[in-house]
Amino acid sequence: MAKRTIVTMPGDGIGKVVLPEALRVLQAAGFEADYVHGDIGWDFWISEGNALPQRTVELLEKHKIGLFGAITSKSKDKAEAELSPALKGKGYTYYSPIVTMRQHFNLDICIRPCISFPGNPLNYVRKRPEGGTEEPNINVAVFRQNTEGLYAGVEWTNPPENVRKAFETHKKWAAFKNVPPQELAVSLRIITREASRRICKAAFEYARKFGYKSVTICEKPNVLRETSGLFTAEGKAVAKDYPGIACWETNIDAQMMWLSKNPEEYGVIVCSNMFGDIASDAFAGLVGGLGFACSANIGEEVAVFEPTHGSAPKYEKLQPSIVNPIAMILSACMMLDHIGETQKSDRIKAAIAAVVAEGKVRTYDMLRLPGGPDVFQKGAANTTQMADAIIGKL
Repeated sequence: MAKRTIVTMPGDGIGKVVLPEALRVLQAAGFEADYVHGDIGWDFWISEGNALPQRTVELLEKHKIGLFGAITSKSKDKAEAELSPALKGKGYTYYSPIVTMRQHFNLDICIRPCISFPGNPLNYVRKRPEGGTEEPNINVAVFRQNTEGLYAGVEWTNPPENVRKAFETHKKWAAFKNVPPQELAVSLRIITREASRRICKAAFEYARKFGYKSVTICEKPNVLRETSGLFTAEGKAVAKDYPGIACWETNIDAQMMWLSKNPEEYGVIVCSNMFGDIASDAFAGLVGGLGFACSANIGEEVAVFEPTHGSAPKYEKLQPSIVNPIAMILSACMMLDHIGETQKSDRIKAAIAAVVAEGKVRTYDMLRLPGGPDVFQKGAANTTQMADAIIGKL
């Protein structure tokens, strides 16, 4: 069988650190592939005015599978300030490369598993009413619609007159009628039936495949009556095709309370874009935080796999590196699952579980230490040592 070609995009900051460690683990598990480097990130915004160069887009179009590390995003004024002097004033606008990638390839299905590893000192625990504590077994998969909602990027500061006139046709705009345009910023929350139906169907299919008993539609239709209302209605319509799986509904604000009350009761959760971003980070906090948070961005042809943590540039140049590579390694496991290499994925996840349960090798976050070069004196393992431990279990 011919080797697969994987586009590797380390990006910025610690993405450059954790992605090579994930490739070492893949190799140790017996996964053979050809890897081609894709340029992405802040350096290319500065030098080229584009954080996602067309050459990287073409690599993904050709090879279909990508492993992504992390990118640095900054505010509009900081992005403009750091742009190469030769490019300033020429109409370049910074866009998040991962958001651009999702929209260009219609990577509309985002899956973020949040699963607790027994023995992880970062796992959520709660007090028992009769005394003592308990550690619930959390196994949640958040499905996030990945291309629409407030992250669609349709927004204005000082909206043009024709846009403003369109908004004035809505009676609720009366409260903003006298706001000077230069003091006004507007974002559109865009929800479509087709994309809502697709993400909800993917969530129910996943629940059926992996034996989850419920799918929870997590929105805010009591306030966002049109957009959340449409999403929820489509989810409930899809649920009729899956009579063996319970369909629950929660509001995003109430869900944030309930996730620390009874997180073990939830299975698959499906949300629109921003709510999915919030819910997945919140659940990730119960199972170890961003050092354990992996994700998949899946379209009809292209799929990109990434940890959900940021670039943390302050840690990039620490030698040795202190960061936890497990989120990146778990993202690589999601890639293996996607291409049918489930046995290798299961082996790696079992090795991670064994290392966590054993407790001899823990990165600084697992020891609840502030990040810095002194963490090794307090018993923290470095990035390479964690990957070595996982490879050792393999």
